Amino acid sequence: MVKNIKIAIYLFIGLLPALFFSQEIKQMTAEEVAQLALQNHYQLKVSAQNIDIAKQQTEITKLQKLPTITASTSQFYLGNVVAIDKDFSSSATVQMPHYGSSYGVQATQLIFKGGLINKSIELAGLREQLSELDLEKNKQDVKFLVISNYLDIYKIINQEKVLQNNKKLAQQRLKNVNDFYRQGMITRNEVIRGELAIKNLDQNILTLSNNRKILNYNLNTVLGLNYDTEIVPVEDIENKENGIGLDYYLDLSHSKNPQIKSAETNIAVADKNIEIIKTDKLPTLAGFGGYSLQRPITTRNPVLDMYSSGWQGGVSLTYNIDNLYKTKERVKLGEIQKNQAGDAKTLVQQNLDMAVNAAYTKYQEAIQQADILNDAKNLADENYKITEAKYLNQLAVQAEMIDAQNQKLQSELDFANAEINVLYQYYNLLKSTGTL
Repeated sequence: MVKNIKIAIYLFIGLLPALFFSQEIKQMTAEEVAQLALQNHYQLKVSAQNIDIAKQQTEITKLQKLPTITASTSQFYLGNVVAIDKDFSSSATVQMPHYGSSYGVQATQLIFKGGLINKSIELAGLREQLSELDLEKNKQDVKFLVISNYLDIYKIINQEKVLQNNKKLAQQRLKNVNDFYRQGMITRNEVIRGELAIKNLDQNILTLSNNRKILNYNLNTVLGLNYDTEIVPVEDIENKENGIGLDYYLDLSHSKNPQIKSAETNIAVADKNIEIIKTDKLPTLAGFGGYSLQRPITTRNPVLDMYSSGWQGGVSLTYNIDNLYKTKERVKLGEIQKNQAGDAKTLVQQNLDMAVNAAYTKYQEAIQQADILNDAKNLADENYKITEAKYLNQLAVQAEMIDAQNQKLQSELDFANAEINVLYQYYNLLKSTGTL
């Protein structure tokens, strides 16, 4: 009875770490990983702040619609005036009140400048759009980055399964080798070769396990998960679009890719900049008003130590004549910049078309490679079974058995990698269109 109680206590103590420090296992699809990245990745938070900055710049530009109001004051010491004859033959000192002060308020309101303020606000709005498109592009990059890490974990898990299955086969084969050795049918070196094969598998499994831990930690960091969360991919390898065709993805890129939209917006920015430059050809009409209070009154003799006040209001019309020849050159510069923006859009579209074509071709290749490697895996498995049967009947040597197992292992690893590569190339194709 006492012995049973001790065993129960030992079992409870052994389970304590598992009860309180168990690792959370989280099954996730690629879409779930991507959405978590959008919520928690700090690169996107930095990009989102650029949008806030652009919006605030628009609000600041709108302030140009409000009047400009200035208030001023001065306090000064007024010295005595020395009156001198025009031939400098004599002079007289005129006593002045020594304390002087002035106060003033002045307001101006732009009435007309060819729509300069409205055009400036529209230009600020276009810059907002550019910052939003930059964010969209960054989202595509971040989603593809985390999905790539996610698929690397998926690949490692599949490789671990393959190695573990082959380890079981190697252990079974080692058991058979030991039986043959005890019966004196083979020498000790056959046993050693079997043990070395298992050690090699253990080494590969250890490396994969550590690589998975590193990727898992990195992914947890950018997704905002606890560092000890174990991410288990459950993405369906099947049912990905295959027969849509290249033209579909090219059209998708032309209509959805944020890089194309950014290039188009840059053309609109160049157009708006030309409109703003052309406003310099027009006169400026502004309203103004002001009030002033000044002491002493020095416009009469004797000087009065009193305040004089007055106000004014009206409109002003100004025109910079030099803009007749200066603006023309600035407009020419704006036209060159617009042409450059148009050529940049063409270049962006060409680069995207090449990227989409390459991604589509690689996606189709990945599908075909997976089919080929699946056939190779089946052939290697069949060869292994035949060689194993021959070996058990002493019709094949250990070297043939090891060679068959190596072929089986390599073909299974290649197929496991090929399956994940299909997913990788699919998401790469979506990224190239800007619709990941």
